[in-house]
Amino acid sequence: ISLSFLNTFFETVKEHVSKSDSPMDFSSILRKFFQGDLCQTHQKYCLNYTSAVFYLENLRQREDFGIYLKQWCEQNEQCKRLHLPELLVAPLHRLTRYPLLLNNIWKRSTDETEKGFIHSLKEKVEKSIRDLEGKVKWLDNFQKFRQLQEVIIWPQVWDRDKRFFVPECLKQSLRENSSENILSSANRLLLHEGRLTLAESTRHLDVYLFLFDDFLLITKIKRNKKKHGGSDAGLIPICPSLAPELQSFIKEGGICTVLDQPIPLDRLILRNVDPVHVTVFSLRNAFLIQHENRYRQCIAVFLLQAQTETAKKTWMSQIETAISNYITQHETKKSTAFCFPAESTEI
Repeated sequence: ISLSFLNTFFETVKEHVSKSDSPMDFSSILRKFFQGDLCQTHQKYCLNYTSAVFYLENLRQREDFGIYLKQWCEQNEQCKRLHLPELLVAPLHRLTRYPLLLNNIWKRSTDETEKGFIHSLKEKVEKSIRDLEGKVKWLDNFQKFRQLQEVIIWPQVWDRDKRFFVPECLKQSLRENSSENILSSANRLLLHEGRLTLAESTRHLDVYLFLFDDFLLITKIKRNKKKHGGSDAGLIPICPSLAPELQSFIKEGGICTVLDQPIPLDRLILRNVDPVHVTVFSLRNAFLIQHENRYRQCIAVFLLQAQTETAKKTWMSQIETAISNYITQHETKKSTAFCFPAESTEI
């Protein structure tokens, strides 16, 4: 479709150059393509781009495909030394350049009617791009959370805490109320993630934290000697928007087991560890997370250590900002809910 548009476009330019007296009629070309399938096709392509990247990553694990790609396809003169990922992303970049093209034509146009038409087209294309950005972000977030659902394991309450005894006959009914679906909401956002160390009374535990826009999730890192999915582990598609550290962890067959219940941001108290305790208790780059219940009782405490002071400050800043945004958002919702319309005089 892009090639057809360019060919028609340049044919019109050539015709004008060869016949200087003929008017440059761009309106019919622009109307045909920009009111037709040009933007629509680009939207479909862009929305399927992530799936194409997933598929390419799967194929790259195959030795025969790798040889075919490097020695046959990418050596082709038409590729101009570009690799397949660079070619795949080209239509995304092309779509963003169409408003620039339309703007340049608009600037050079002398007919007022034509100028008005081109300007309206430019606005439609820009709106199409804005809509697409929203769809791509939503789709990317959806795919990211779908992958997180596979990686994050939610142990049953009796496995997580030995204090809770549940007879075998009742376990099935409790399993049905699984908390795994908590990550199925496409409206939830992952704000920050990363690896930290949890200081326990007798040991230090590698943990991976997920900071969402409404709660914090602390998971325990577990590496499997056997890769996740057996021999086909390398063929598991990995969402490119996940953190590189988590991507490599998934490739190794690792999983994240939930250590404790999610901590709602309005129940989370963040405390800095005083530098005086660093040398006494060997707590380097440490901060404290306190989980309170609805009665403001402390029900859990997590002493976390970052690898560097900068990483610690980043985590604290991200958590503080997330808490502030969450509280502000919910206060706004509450105030809106209590703003009742004026009472009718007829009542």
